[in-house]
Amino acid sequence: MNITNAQRAEILTQALPYIQNYYNKVVVIKYGGNAMVNQELKEQVMGDLVLLSLVGMKVVLVHGGGPEITELLHRMGKKSEFVDGLRVTDQETADVVQMVLAGKISKSLVNLLEMKGGKAMGISGMDGRMIEAKMKDPRLGYVGEITHVNVEP
Repeated sequence: MNITNAQRAEILTQALPYIQNYYNKVVVIKYGGNAMVNQELKEQVMGDLVLLSLVGMKVVLVHGGGPEITELLHRMGKKSEFVDGLRVTDQETADVVQMVLAGKISKSLVNLLEMKGGKAMGISGMDGRMIEAKMKDPRLGYVGEITHVNVEP
């Protein structure tokens, strides 16, 4: 898509109040697994995140990975089960979720962000008891609701 300089100026003029409002603030962005299946779109999103950082926002990306988790479980011969749209997660499934999210996807996104000119670091919510949660529903197994986020090292 080619845009003119006048269109660029208009876009920046419209964005300026948001840039000013969120300058030097933490901005948490949820990036769902289904939104990551298209590589071209993923690269555009990562470029947008780098831009947000360049204009002074402190971006925290919280990513999913449902399709990749389901695919790996399927390859292992394990059927994914859902209750009210949430994955039923036993210990084996939790191990797969950790491998996919903290291993494969996090590292891939960090690499892509850095290739786009950003600075990034992958952190798992399990690291250092950063995120505390309570069980959401016993039928779901290891699925919880966040109760506290520890931001101190």
